[in-house]
Amino acid sequence: MTLSRRQLLSVALIVPAAAAVPLRALAATPEVYNESGIAVDGSDVVAYFTEGKPVAGNDTVTHDYMGVTWRFSSEENRDLFAADPVAYAPQYGGYCAYAVSQGYTASTVPEAWSIVDDKLYLNFSTSVRRRWERDIPAHIMAADANWPSVLN
Repeated sequence: MTLSRRQLLSVALIVPAAAAVPLRALAATPEVYNESGIAVDGSDVVAYFTEGKPVAGNDTVTHDYMGVTWRFSSEENRDLFAADPVAYAPQYGGYCAYAVSQGYTASTVPEAWSIVDDKLYLNFSTSVRRRWERDIPAHIMAADANWPSVLN
């Protein structure tokens, strides 16, 4: 196969332009786990602290934070979150804490959660949460070291 001068010139112009686009910009994982712009499966993250269980958020009681919409089961919970989102938002953007400790991201389910030192951690499943619970301090240390570089 032979290329004409025009084809070679086209390739010579395209390759450097393509190389100039950062790969991480093409493949970056969003900073907050979300589906269609709704954070952490629409769960009310404040309810984990106030009710000690997962509670579905209401699609009419929301707050925008970090580029996604967070849902809440009550206006009181929404207001608590809005006043101090860092206190209530799950660690690692709501991605599976165990996965982040292992160097990657994974989605989460509302039922697989834990609060450690007043911080909310979510996991991919209840069986993964059991793995997480085998050595929470080591997993938190590893996840803290991996976050946020696992997003790239």
